Amino acid sequence: MCTIKEGKEGTEAAGKDLPECGSRKETAMDHREETTQRQSVEEICRATAAARYDVQRLTAQQKNEVLCAAADLLVEQAETILRANQEDVKQAVAGGMKEGLVDRLTLTKERIGQMAEGLRQVAQLPDPVGEILESFERPNGLQIRKVRVPLGVIGMIYESRPNVTADAFALCFKAGNAVVLKGGSDALQSNQAITALLRRALRECGQNEDAVQLIATAQRSATQEFMQMRDYIDVLIPRGGAGLIRAVVTQSQVPVIETGTGNCHIYVDKDADPEMAVAIVTNAKTQRIGVCNAAESLVVHEAVKESFLPLLAAAMEERHVELRADEASRPYLPLSLAATQEDFGTEYLDYILSVKTVSSLEEAIAHINRYNTGHSDCIVTRNQESAQKFLQEVDSACVYVNASTRFTDGFEFGFGAEIGISTQKLHARGPMGLRELTSYKYEITGNGQVRG
Repeated sequence: MCTIKEGKEGTEAAGKDLPECGSRKETAMDHREETTQRQSVEEICRATAAARYDVQRLTAQQKNEVLCAAADLLVEQAETILRANQEDVKQAVAGGMKEGLVDRLTLTKERIGQMAEGLRQVAQLPDPVGEILESFERPNGLQIRKVRVPLGVIGMIYESRPNVTADAFALCFKAGNAVVLKGGSDALQSNQAITALLRRALRECGQNEDAVQLIATAQRSATQEFMQMRDYIDVLIPRGGAGLIRAVVTQSQVPVIETGTGNCHIYVDKDADPEMAVAIVTNAKTQRIGVCNAAESLVVHEAVKESFLPLLAAAMEERHVELRADEASRPYLPLSLAATQEDFGTEYLDYILSVKTVSSLEEAIAHINRYNTGHSDCIVTRNQESAQKFLQEVDSACVYVNASTRFTDGFEFGFGAEIGISTQKLHARGPMGLRELTSYKYEITGNGQVRG
């Protein structure tokens, strides 16, 4: 195993810091700065593309050594990370960032410990590279194998969650990929501190530190440049709010794996255990509000609205959750506001929950499929037939029976970490772990066959 030596902490960021955006009119200097930026982003991507071959040659043991060394460094240098993070948080609060988003940005020793544990768990997972997915022989004697291989160079564009920096590196690297990271400006100093430690772990384990690089600038134009790097980046994964994801999907020249926002629903069926339902809704809504697997919408069968909704109202009032309810629900939710159609389709990332009363399971499923984002939805019921119908007909990446949507997470699924939650249906869906960061190729062995 690699042993991390005592020494001066690495502080290098991948690439030079780029100039900050300004509101002044364009000048000749601005054009020179833009040219420098394009070169810098391209240089970062080119260097990472070259490093991909070094990563692909590594054994599982070598990759695991780096991951364990990086985990140790995150814990040992936690104070350095926290100092950088405190500066990011201070600026975010001063800028009026919402509480839920500040929570996503904030690191603690416990959260850094969880990041390190994620790295160690990924190290313990089987290496997917080289797995034989299928093998067969043709009548002419050709031996054909379908083998799992890395994607190559993965680009990540993400917002406000510095833990993604470590998670993305761990999964990409273990799956044999190099990675270029472009975090949000809100977490710039945190991301620089974490990336410096990841690169230090690579270097001190004798590996190419360009296997992970950070585009360390707050300029939005750098993101635009990044999305054009098709010659160097094999796939781009956006992780953040609806605006970011939409921008990447529509503007990128690099193929995109789309991760989605989370308008997650909980449906309380007529056969639900009311105490269980209150506990699940409370956890899904309030355990952590600023994450994509938090519940944003509640759907209730009319048969239980009189008994269940007052219980819910008390639990939500205790936790200062604002309820926005339809006309049928509001008589049982005295402090609620009138919901609009927009409310039913909103990912709040805040202490707000929409409420809709329905007359049947079928109406609940139709409502959820209309307004959800394909992320995570749950039914609370003791009726197995209703549960099965919900599982089959709700069109989401993760569909739950009697459990909080907060479990939609790579760590909770046993993947060690996740690169994001895919809400698309091509190649990857749901929490994306190691296998979702690989492709495959066919290996064909013959003994002189030619085609007639």
